[in-house]
Formats: sequence, structure tokens, C-alpha cells
Amino acid sequence: MSVPGYASDRVLVDADWAIAHLDDPNVRLVEVDVDTTAYSQGHIPGAVGWDWTSQLSDGVRRDLASREDFSTLLSSSGIGPDTTIVLYGDNNNWFAAFAYWQLKLFGHRDVRIINGGRRFWLDNGLPISVDEVTYPATGYELPEPDFSLRAYRDDILPRLGDAGLALVDVRSPAEYNGEIIAPPGMSETAQRAGRIPGAASIPWGQTVREDGTFKSADELRDLYAAKGVTPDKDIIAYCRIGERSSHSWFVLRELLGYERVRNYDGSWTEWGSLIGVPIEKPTPVAAG
Repeated sequence: MSVPGYASDRVLVDADWAIAHLDDPNVRLVEVDVDTTAYSQGHIPGAVGWDWTSQLSDGVRRDLASREDFSTLLSSSGIGPDTTIVLYGDNNNWFAAFAYWQLKLFGHRDVRIINGGRRFWLDNGLPISVDEVTYPATGYELPEPDFSLRAYRDDILPRLGDAGLALVDVRSPAEYNGEIIAPPGMSETAQRAGRIPGAASIPWGQTVREDGTFKSADELRDLYAAKGVTPDKDIIAYCRIGERSSHSWFVLRELLGYERVRNYDGSWTEWGSLIGVPIEKPTPVAAG
């Protein structure tokens, strides 16, 4: 069954629902991991694997995948316009949420995420497979994207200090405080450390429980409200390259139903390298 209690009952499914639909020809399971080798080590039976580094991004333009490339990916995954796409992945669905957000930009109607992702699936001993998965191509061609769910730097810069704009920095406290530019081992970095002025620190990991499943709607609303992030504001989430902020975007828009939420996928990699834009960074206290 779908997971109840949120603004929509058609964006999140539980593991039992996924197991019941393993052989459903109208459902396509898709795994998207931070660790791009994880899928080959074992995946949900019948699931296809997408590589975020090459299939969900354009490395030449440093941008999202084009409509043509994304259409080819969906077609080769056996996905058509009426397919229910069910995403999951490691790191509590970081890049599953990134893929979800992109699918919404390109207008795919029915997209869902497995609550708890890969971690919950493995921790509970649910069935996995190492079999190669292929499906006949469908010839699916996506429509032109609608980027109303995407934020750009020019949506933020003129509104710094605007009380009607809530910026949500979902990175770790060390990144937010300017102690580090990027987590260890991450290659995409910026020239400067710090944060966008006025941004509230609400790390993405605060939205999930220990087992990787999302917290209740009441808990999530309270988490954001405590930092002034409420549904009457324009909300823009950002991180380093847009994947963690996609996760928070999913929570705010799809689980809580806040309508004015966008994801700034340029995030700190872009903002922290721009010339002439302000940042906040705590001033070190001089030794006494």
C-alpha cells in the first residue's frame, strides 16, 4: 500500500507495495545511487539502474540531461508515458529524489519513491538480484521541460533579505558554517566556503529516521517552521550540486504540499564561485 499521512498518497510507497508490484508491467523500478557501483552488487529484482554522473547530467554544459538524452534513457528503460516510475537509492534516496525532481520538470505524470530506499530494503532482508535487466525500448519522447520547479541564481540574488523568501541550506553544519567547501571525497567544489546570506540551516538528514524512512508530516512541519520555513513563503532549497536539496524539495513540496518550493541545483558549487555575490561565513574568534 502507499504511505499515508502526507499531502499526497501518490508520491511515496512502502516496501510492501514495491514487492507486490515487482511483476507489474505498468510499474518500472529504478535505482539511482551516489555509489554508482552499488546497483551491480545487488538490486531489487527487475529494477533498472541509472547513473547520475552520466545519464542524469550533461558534463559538458554542467547542466541537467537534455530532453533528447533523458527521453532515450526512459525509452531504453522500458518506460512509456503511462508507466509508474518507482525510484529508490542509497544515502536515504539522495539521487532518487534528484531523478524524481527531473522527471517532474519533464512532465512525467506518475513518479514515486520507495520509503527508506536501498538501506531499508537491505536492512530488512528483502529480495535482491544481480541479474542483468533489459527491456524493449518504447520510443518515449518527453515534452519540453517546465522549469517552474527550478531556481536560478538570479531568482535569489535580487531577493536577498526579502522576508518573503525562505532559503533552505540542506548541507552539513560544517559546510553551512564555512568550515569545509565539500564533504570528503566529493569532486565538485566551489572557490569559497560559506553560505548564501539569510539561509536557514536545515540539513537534509533531519527529515529521516534512523531506518531511512521519512519522519511524520507533523514532525517535518515543525522542523521547518522552527527555522521560519512556512508555506506562505517562496521556498528555495540548495546544497552543493542539487541532489540533497532535491531530497528536501521532495519533502517540502510532495510530502508537505507546500506549493511554492523550488530546487536551486546550481547550489553552492555555482554560488560559491561567482564573482561579486555576497556570502556569509562566521568570523573566527581570535585567541585570547
